[in-house]
Amino acid sequence: MSDNARRKVAIVLFNLGGPDGPDAVQPFLFNLFNDPAIIRLPNPLRWLIAKIISSRRAPVAREIYANIGGRSPLVPETRAQGDALEKLLTGEAGAEIDAKCFIAMRYWHPFANEAVEEVKAWGADEIVLLPLYPQYSTTTTESSLKDWDHAVAAAGLDLPTRAVCCYPTAEGFIGAYADLLKAKLDTFEDKSSVRILFSAHGLPKKIVDQGDPYQAQVEQSCEALAKALGIEALDWRASYQSRVGPMEWIGPATDDEIEKAGAEGKSLIVVPIAFVSEHSETLVELDIEYGELAKKAGVPRYERVATVSSHPAFIGALAALVRDARAHEGVLCPEDAAGRPCTENVALKSVS
Repeated sequence: MSDNARRKVAIVLFNLGGPDGPDAVQPFLFNLFNDPAIIRLPNPLRWLIAKIISSRRAPVAREIYANIGGRSPLVPETRAQGDALEKLLTGEAGAEIDAKCFIAMRYWHPFANEAVEEVKAWGADEIVLLPLYPQYSTTTTESSLKDWDHAVAAAGLDLPTRAVCCYPTAEGFIGAYADLLKAKLDTFEDKSSVRILFSAHGLPKKIVDQGDPYQAQVEQSCEALAKALGIEALDWRASYQSRVGPMEWIGPATDDEIEKAGAEGKSLIVVPIAFVSEHSETLVELDIEYGELAKKAGVPRYERVATVSSHPAFIGALAALVRDARAHEGVLCPEDAAGRPCTENVALKSVS
């Protein structure tokens, strides 16, 4: 590379992924439940349980995805975010890098090994790993980072690599949701009749009890957004959705909170605080299933704030994270992040 050439920075966007058609639903579910970060049992027991769960859940999941065209919108959403991020980083006045985004999904295509081959083919000079999970969890961020580590080792890719750990209170992330929530809140004349319900994907309680900081970071995000919008005095609370299986999950549960709001005559604005892209948990679970529940429960008015997706403030936050990560040794983790997970939990061999 010549001294005058801009460094080629590959930005790898991590997310869980989703089926790209009805035939992909069962293998997607198998990959999910076969992850040792999700089902914490040794093989072959984990493999067998994943086979059973994915087989039983596939028909219901196909019906869920049928509501949104038979496939997850997560990959197209992530591509749009990557395009916006590339444009911002490379188009800045005086930009010193040529940024290109690659997608590494955890449970369906494009997988980490596919992203590795694309990074190699592009001829990157360095890599920044950027999870699209604002709040850190062993089941999401750590699982994706370890998956990437295995993929680069198998491919023999050896490049300077930095990683972002989490960003639960990042200014642009909170600012984007504040903008979206304010617009929705302004449609209510009587704000005292409204309850803000922040909803995040749940986790089994035993995972949090083992030290996973996800719940604490979700609640950090809720508090930061309430403060940014000046709604501390309003009625708001955090809740958790998407429970599966018989084990105890963290709470309170979003569906329970919806029923409670109905009993109290409260209207609801639901904010998907742990999601940055639209997918089945927002478009089906929150919009359709919980929308129907709200009607049955007597909630006077039920509204849902869109995810931040490619909101300029959120893309700006991602750009700032990339810049900070490149200037940081090791894994970038905010000093105020609950649990400081990068200092305790992240062991990423490829970060150098």
